Amino acid sequence: MPSENAQIRIIATRSLSEDWGKLTKYTFDFRRRDGEWQRQSREVYDRGNGAVILLYNTNKRSVILTRQFRLPLFVNQHSGFLLEAAAGLLDELAPEDRIRHEAEEETGYRLEQVQKVFEAWMSPGSVSEKLHFFIAEYDDSRRTGNGGGLADEGEDIEVVEMDFSAALAAIRSGEIADGKTIMLLQHLALEGIL
Repeated sequence: MPSENAQIRIIATRSLSEDWGKLTKYTFDFRRRDGEWQRQSREVYDRGNGAVILLYNTNKRSVILTRQFRLPLFVNQHSGFLLEAAAGLLDELAPEDRIRHEAEEETGYRLEQVQKVFEAWMSPGSVSEKLHFFIAEYDDSRRTGNGGGLADEGEDIEVVEMDFSAALAAIRSGEIADGKTIMLLQHLALEGIL
């Protein structure tokens, strides 16, 4: 249970689901800026923290992305197939260790050096996940396999090498609509890396 402080008092918690993640309803008192206490309730979805990485190649001016099916998008009037940077849950590992593993599993590239660029909360109104954002340079010598993820985890991941300028244009066209991927592509652009 989260800790309490001078502005928040947890009154009750109720588990709503513990399947792929944990959904909990919290009832709490919140002291408003005017000093009044207000009772509120919110549902919080917790799957654990994660990490994401964007692979880039300065010589080719390209990036490696993945395309996979995402059910929440499909039920929200989208095809469900999302173009995104490789990512995964930490599952008790250090972010750097997990993202190296995820990169090889999903993209087929083994990375020695990864650079952490920032952390962010992606949907703080309802999801507890904090993401650790990484970038790493790749080249063909680092390719160890085809990637594609793990079939026994329901993954069927297509690896996509894309020209960096085409990736930026894909943000504008809506072809790339994943927040974490947009953030990392814009990071490369803002830092002048590609």
